[in-house]
Amino acid sequence: MEKKFYAKLFVICLWVLLALSVGLLCYAAFIGKFSEGSVNALLYWAYGMLGLAIAAIVVVGLYITATTNPKRLLTIVYVVVGAAALCGLAWLLAKGAPAQGYTGAELPTQKTLKLTDTVLNLTYILGGAAILSIIVGEIVMALRGKKA
Repeated sequence: MEKKFYAKLFVICLWVLLALSVGLLCYAAFIGKFSEGSVNALLYWAYGMLGLAIAAIVVVGLYITATTNPKRLLTIVYVVVGAAALCGLAWLLAKGAPAQGYTGAELPTQKTLKLTDTVLNLTYILGGAAILSIIVGEIVMALRGKKA
């Protein structure tokens, strides 16, 4: 009985969000003529939907984990701490040096440069880890004699 209520509530929420999204898109297309204000409204709506989706995934995931397997919550804490440590390492490695050859009208701030360097470092670290895990995985499968 309780599952049906949540399923129905979930479907109603999805329809409301869909209607709001279509309404905002129609507003931007017909009334705003895709001016800067209407595009900003669409972008803020997209940011809000992304934030809502991430929050829902985290909250629902924590709720399901806490009710089905409470011991696994410790694993989630380890993953979150590891991700925070990885982001911190990428931030520490970021230099925030001025862009070479930039000819734009306005130079980026030091905070912006540090943030972009952090994201680049994080991309390099995760890309290297992905490549390394593929290589190690293939070596381990070859040593165990398993075929892909």
